[in-house]
Amino acid sequence: MIARKYILNGKENFEKVEKEGKILQFPSFGLAYLAREDDKDSKFGFIVSTKVSKDSVQRNRIRRAINEAVRYQMTDIKKGFDIVFLAKQLALRKPTDQLMNETRSALKEAGIATR
Repeated sequence: MIARKYILNGKENFEKVEKEGKILQFPSFGLAYLAREDDKDSKFGFIVSTKVSKDSVQRNRIRRAINEAVRYQMTDIKKGFDIVFLAKQLALRKPTDQLMNETRSALKEAGIATR
């Protein structure tokens, strides 16, 4: 799990990222991100709705897998971004390692991660 200081909190922050930021679509999730005007650490939010699965165990597995992928990349992630991952139903059928690889490539494609 990533440290609490890297977690995006508050409904208004999530809505701001989704409305004002850019959204990229990937097979397992959408990635919404917004560049802030400060140079503080980037913050991350994870949304896995009940539309993805009614089973909380499955929703939490997806959330944890994406969270771990972000944690592994923390040293490569640029500062000053708010980032929200919006999970899709396809994420249920993917193994954790594939979700982690997709997360890494998504962050790189968005220009948020350096490698």
